[in-house]
Amino acid sequence: MSITKTTIVDQITVVENGSVFYREVTRIMEDGNQISQTYHRSSLTPAQDLTGIPANVVAICNAAWTAEVIAAYQAAQAAAEAART
Repeated sequence: MSITKTTIVDQITVVENGSVFYREVTRIMEDGNQISQTYHRSSLTPAQDLTGIPANVVAICNAAWTAEVIAAYQAAQAAAEAART
């Protein structure tokens, strides 16, 4: 009887404001048969620290987060904060 656990990123989505959403799936396998599966979802905002983030997600972030996207995101956040006060 062999039990293995694997975790992979199975979905990556970039939305209009540059935020990146990704889902990791963890599968528990016993002798080649899946006995359990769980999901974990995470989100990242433009210019966020990418330490510890899976490499394929970092590659998408680096492609999506141009200087213009980061500036637009920061401007939108500043405008939203100003509207709250």
